Order: sequence, then structure tokens, then C-alpha cells
Amino acid sequence: MTRKTIALISMAMAAIAVPALAQDAPDVDCNNAQTQMEMNYCVEQDFDKADAALNKAYKRAMASQKKVDADVKETMGEESIGAVAALKKAQRAWIDYRDGQCDGLGFQARGGTMEPMLVMGCKAELSTARAKELDTLAKGMEN
Repeated sequence: MTRKTIALISMAMAAIAVPALAQDAPDVDCNNAQTQMEMNYCVEQDFDKADAALNKAYKRAMASQKKVDADVKETMGEESIGAVAALKKAQRAWIDYRDGQCDGLGFQARGGTMEPMLVMGCKAELSTARAKELDTLAKGMEN
């Protein structure tokens, strides 16, 4: 089987499984996760929260950069704007970095049941840190 075929089969299986998982969320005490499956579930929940916070922070930062561009345009002209474009460029690069960094970390347990925990834990940690950076950017423009 080619990698493409395997990827397509994996995506199809995930598409089937996701609705079932969404309806039947396991009853897991994430403060006392015992099995690898529970730990994987809990770290995925951590990532979901971090990703939601990251998206909110990005929206706040984008709003602040739009204001910067508007102010710069008014005082210096259209040719001087670029804050929004710079933020978009940085965020795309950061997402590529985060995903590559965390996928690389996952190779410590490649193919094992711990791999998803390593990858998602890394993504949660880096996403939380990036949200703080974006909040700092947004707040810097408020002062």
C-alpha cells in the first residue's frame, strides 16, 4: 500500500470514529488518568483548550494589527502598511514550526500508544505559549 492510500484509509476511519467519540466522551478523571488511553484523551482535551485560546488570541492580535495598519495608512500612507500581512506570515510559519517540532518529538515513541500523547502535549504547550505572545502583541497596541 502506498502512503497516500494509507493516509486516505486513516482519514476515512477517523471521519467515521469522530462522531461516535463526540457523542460518547469517556468518563475520565484527567487529574488521575491511569491508562495510556486516558492520558491520550486528557492531553487531547488540553490541546483543544490551548488551541481555542490560541484562536482567540490570534483574533485579538489581528484586530490590533488592523488598527495599526489603519493608523499607519492615515499618517504615512498606504505604502507603509503591513502589520496584518506580517502577523499572517508569522502565524503560518509558527504553525508549521509547531507541527514539525511536535511531530519530531513524537518520534521518541514512534508507532506506540504514547506517541499521540507526546505530540498533543507538545502542541498544547507551544500553543499556550504562542497565545501569550499574541496577547502581548495585542495589548502592546492598546497602550
